[in-house]
Amino acid sequence: MSRPVTIVTGGSRGIGAATCVRLAADGHDLALGYVSNGAAAREVAEAVRAAGARCVTVRVDTSQEADVERLFDVAAAELGPVTGLVNNAGVSGPLGRLADTGTEVLRQVVDVNVLGYLLCCRRAARDMAANGGGAIVNISSAAATLGSPGDYVHYAASKAAADALTLGLSKELGQDRIRVNAVAPGIIDTDMHATMGDPDRPARMAAAIPLGRPGEAGEVAAAVAWLLSPDASYTTGAILRVAGGR
Repeated sequence: MSRPVTIVTGGSRGIGAATCVRLAADGHDLALGYVSNGAAAREVAEAVRAAGARCVTVRVDTSQEADVERLFDVAAAELGPVTGLVNNAGVSGPLGRLADTGTEVLRQVVDVNVLGYLLCCRRAARDMAANGGGAIVNISSAAATLGSPGDYVHYAASKAAADALTLGLSKELGQDRIRVNAVAPGIIDTDMHATMGDPDRPARMAAAIPLGRPGEAGEVAAAVAWLLSPDASYTTGAILRVAGGR
């Protein structure tokens, strides 16, 4: 029986890195997309190979059509037909009110979080339909329903778009035996918060989370792994919230 071949965008850190390692342990071969940190991507790839899986790393800006096409081409050429996609690459920009957010930040968030997801889903839909099926998992956010006022309304809006994409595409691709689902993490303890300018945010937000703590990247990865697995064979159009009750 052939091994599943899964593309993970934004796979060099945080949730993406944890997802790569978890999927390798579950028997997937991986194409790891990363945008800038080659050393981190290579480190994750080594962990994937140590788990017995094959792994290729591809530098890719998912907001660029040519980069997305190259990512899928390399994955297919090096590993075989792509059966899974984890749409994880995303940006938020600095924390702050929408009124104070620069246009360049807004454009980058929309380009990566919305256009990037659309480009990756479009190519995955074409390839998976031609090969008899597959599964897509979009990484959304609890922010999509919370709105995140004062933090990043623009990011929340982009993740609401990911939810709509998941729902619509799941109905569109069902006849092609392609399942489309999403995972919506809450406050997860990754370096994303430092990138936004607030490294202590997970600990500070713990009191507002019903389970009393931020989540770990591996807990999100476990949800992604389930949605890609045969155990989720009748699950499509679902948005699985992994947010500690928030």
